[in-house]
Amino acid sequence: MISLQEEHSLIDRILAGDQGAYARLVDNYKSYAYTIALKVLNTRPEAEEAAQDAFIKAYRYLKNFNRQARFSTWLYRIVVNTAISYRRKNPHQLASIEHHDRAVEEGGGMENKDRQVFLGRAIDNLNDADRLAIQLYYIKEFSLEEVAEMTGQNMNTLKVRVHRARQRLADELKRLLKEEALTL
Repeated sequence: MISLQEEHSLIDRILAGDQGAYARLVDNYKSYAYTIALKVLNTRPEAEEAAQDAFIKAYRYLKNFNRQARFSTWLYRIVVNTAISYRRKNPHQLASIEHHDRAVEEGGGMENKDRQVFLGRAIDNLNDADRLAIQLYYIKEFSLEEVAEMTGQNMNTLKVRVHRARQRLADELKRLLKEEALTL
């Protein structure tokens, strides 16, 4: 990870036309951007493409970067918005089996594995904004302030979004579990 001072120095060099400096910034954040895109899209090829597009957008709009926030926070918003745009282009995309397998592998006993599978399915069935709020706040454990900054939402709006997303998640879990019980 590069320091804030190094980050600002790189950005100054990039804005002055040093493309090698941007390559260093990309190298530093490429796995970060890919991981974010993968969380939204659940497929590796689309996540790679979305991350690349996000870096192109970041380069194009770097002159608008507000240095009060870290570059990673600004990039996070670009990656999330780009990935959501990709997801909207292909709305019927199914969550990858690999995504659910990872959730199962991370679980402990059978009961925990089942919880992970159903929770993963329920989260996948939420709309993009709710899924993102749940993932950032509960799974990634960012503070409400950090999530508000990353998503560009007002703090009060975000609190309401997280609350309603949690309710929708509970409703989706009930629906999934009811369906599962009927097949037993």
